Amino acid sequence: MNERYSALRSNVSMLGHLLGNTIKDAHGEPLLEKVEAIRKLSKSARAGNQDDRQKLIDELQNLPDDQLLPVARAFSQFLNLTNIAEQYHTVSRHCEEHICKPDAVDALFGKLKDSDINQLDSIQAVRDLKIDLVLTAHPTEIARRTMIHKLVQINKCLSKLELSELSNRERHRTEQRLEQLIAQAWHSDVIRKQRPTPLDEAKWGYAVVENSLWQAVPEFMRQFDEKLTDHLGESLPIDAAPVQFSSWMGGDRDGNPFVTSNVTREVLLLSRWKAADLYLADIQELVSELSMVECNAQVRELAGHEHEPYRAILKDLRTKLTNTRDVLDAKIKGLAVPNFGIIDHVDQLWNPLHACYQSLHECGMGIIADGLLLDVLRRIKCFGIHLVRLDIRQESTRHSDAISEMTRYLGLGDYDHWSEQDKVAFLVRELASKRPLLPRDWEPSPEVKEVIETCQAIAEQPREALGAYVISMARTASDVLAVHLLLKEAGCTFRMDVCPLFETLEDLNNAESVIRQLMNIDWYRGFIQNFQMVMIGYSDSAKDAGVMAAGWAQYAAMEALVDVCEEANVKLTLFHGRGGSIGRGGAPAHAALLSQPPRSLKGGMRVTEQGEMIRFKLGLPEVAVNSLNLYASAILEANLLPPPAPKQSWRELMDVLSEVSCEAYRNVVRGNEEFVPYFRAATPELELGKLPLGSRPAKRNPKGGVESLRAIPWIFAWSQNRLLLPAWLGAGEAIQYSIDKGHAKQLEEMCREWPFFSTRLGMLEMVYTKTNIGIAQYYDQRLTDKSLWPLGQQLRDQLQKDIKAVLNVENSDHLMEQDPWGAESIRLRNIYVEPLNMLQAELLYRTRQQEQPSPMLEEALMVSIAGIATGMRNTG
Repeated sequence: MNERYSALRSNVSMLGHLLGNTIKDAHGEPLLEKVEAIRKLSKSARAGNQDDRQKLIDELQNLPDDQLLPVARAFSQFLNLTNIAEQYHTVSRHCEEHICKPDAVDALFGKLKDSDINQLDSIQAVRDLKIDLVLTAHPTEIARRTMIHKLVQINKCLSKLELSELSNRERHRTEQRLEQLIAQAWHSDVIRKQRPTPLDEAKWGYAVVENSLWQAVPEFMRQFDEKLTDHLGESLPIDAAPVQFSSWMGGDRDGNPFVTSNVTREVLLLSRWKAADLYLADIQELVSELSMVECNAQVRELAGHEHEPYRAILKDLRTKLTNTRDVLDAKIKGLAVPNFGIIDHVDQLWNPLHACYQSLHECGMGIIADGLLLDVLRRIKCFGIHLVRLDIRQESTRHSDAISEMTRYLGLGDYDHWSEQDKVAFLVRELASKRPLLPRDWEPSPEVKEVIETCQAIAEQPREALGAYVISMARTASDVLAVHLLLKEAGCTFRMDVCPLFETLEDLNNAESVIRQLMNIDWYRGFIQNFQMVMIGYSDSAKDAGVMAAGWAQYAAMEALVDVCEEANVKLTLFHGRGGSIGRGGAPAHAALLSQPPRSLKGGMRVTEQGEMIRFKLGLPEVAVNSLNLYASAILEANLLPPPAPKQSWRELMDVLSEVSCEAYRNVVRGNEEFVPYFRAATPELELGKLPLGSRPAKRNPKGGVESLRAIPWIFAWSQNRLLLPAWLGAGEAIQYSIDKGHAKQLEEMCREWPFFSTRLGMLEMVYTKTNIGIAQYYDQRLTDKSLWPLGQQLRDQLQKDIKAVLNVENSDHLMEQDPWGAESIRLRNIYVEPLNMLQAELLYRTRQQEQPSPMLEEALMVSIAGIATGMRNTG
């Protein structure tokens, strides 16, 4: 046994033992023995024992119906607990060196010391640092809010058990508490019975802020400030705000009919309510702390000559925050709104607290000022009074349909049938016009009315409550101008960042010409005040063309957009629509950022944090601090020590790899008539629609085929049967093609010297490590018609060839040689994931045999889907 992971294994073993106690108490010794037998067979089968593999299959195929659900739940919970132990291990006191790498920011300053970057440039880069993490609710997050709270409590217990000075009684109590929490989780519903509403999703996001980010942000800032002082002799300004959070929960209406203008209004009120509630708890604590009497003239004046001036100021703030909460509560519940003085601008919170901070410093009490008070000031700069800024997202044709309906009503013709040139001319003319375009007595269709009411909801808000307006499936300059016009007509008085999202291969290739066209419009250049945001889509481009072609198209689009905006002297922020999975652009954050084109992070970084990855990267305060450190160091490094621009010969080879991989991918996904029937039979794609995970329907068009399937369930379905097809198909084939054409040396050079290419290969290695050919074959044999078996075999054969091609280029003998911790992490969970995979195949087989499967059978299937997603981690 590898001793390097002993502490982690010890925690996994302890949690598994406590879960075993819970299972025995709930279902009796025989069920626990059955679960243990399955686990041991799985471990032996993993080690290559074919007899035990067959015994495992027989055991699972012969499970009586009444044991299916508890067995599925047992392995699902094992995986949850393994993830908790692993997540905790990365921040524990005894984390092994090879896992807990040196602090990312310290490591960066070490590199800067050895470079010729001068101190002023480093200080400026720190001042310009901007991290905007956009929380999105996607249907891969299976943990309910009640479970998230229990996970945080389990982590606290693990932390306590690490203390060497713990008495036997304290240790016993902590272990007892752990067992209680595990039992609570076991006896709670892990699967929602109803699909969550957009409001539920928003509340889940606020729970992440409350349980983790509220503590993590000031702690990250405190640590970051100390490192800057040590390395640069410069501290962070008090009003620095390098981190901000935005959200799509309650604002993302693309293909989600449940997100309406009223939902958006309510989410914005809820967000403000939660912010007031969190600040109220902080202020209450400060009231008890700041009992000092000495102060400067400004505080004396603000306090009205009270004996305890700081307390007087804080008590006034406490009253206003209580009033704010009561007023917002009444608005949310539709009750009579009390006429109280409330906090409706961030300065009302910042100014009095900042005055207290300055006074304490002036009066020789800086050590007190730099405690909780400084943390609260940091929070105000990060979260404002709105907690998170809400993005709005809508599909481009919904805007053109609205304008088209308007122009037809006004007798101006049908906007939808105009040329792009005529559309742009009309939109610019109307945007520059002083008169309104929106007719007064017009009754638009329900769809158009909803678009207009959403714009009106935006217009009612203060600018700081909102992030960007994202246009999905944006293809033209008129798509951007149309949103600006609709906002103007709705009475929006501020400039909203209207952000086109380029997400298919063709759209990425056209992104440069669209932004160039916009930059050539005088009205537009004047209006945007030299700031442009563009969103790069990872999911749909990969679904459209495969990961290799999509990755190169994304890189080329970013590079071209940077050039266009630099020429126009416009500051560009690239917004990355990444998912957790490789097929949706996921990669370790540090590597992913450093693999982007030079200069692409000059305008800061905006990225979606999606579904279950929010919990893995931001769900615990210590883990969130680590994640923010990684982001900060990667952005600073990319701007101060940028990666090399690719050589022309590398570009030419990437063009070939892109073309060959895209063709190979599309030949299977679009060109093989057996592919769709195979996909539907060999994965739980059809059953996924029944799982009440996210508020959005799984398809944009309920009657469409694979092309209408959202990128998330597309990836999610393939990760369930362990083929993970979209995350690798075409890439290895293109690499082998290039090796056969004599480009092996050049590929090796690209791997060594070009972060973009080496990161691509690293991502493929992780995917290959998570695939399981035996499991994928078992799904085929249990679930698909024999006529489809050759296609499954062909795909698995291709996977094996692709793995050899990538290892060949990297000169490696085994996958993930450079990341032993990542490989061990996957191996650790596989013992529990594989029985769940086999059980899921059996559950799919049984449910598909029955016209009306029993609720118990369906629930067991849902638990297996959620459990495998937990075990695979970056699944969607």
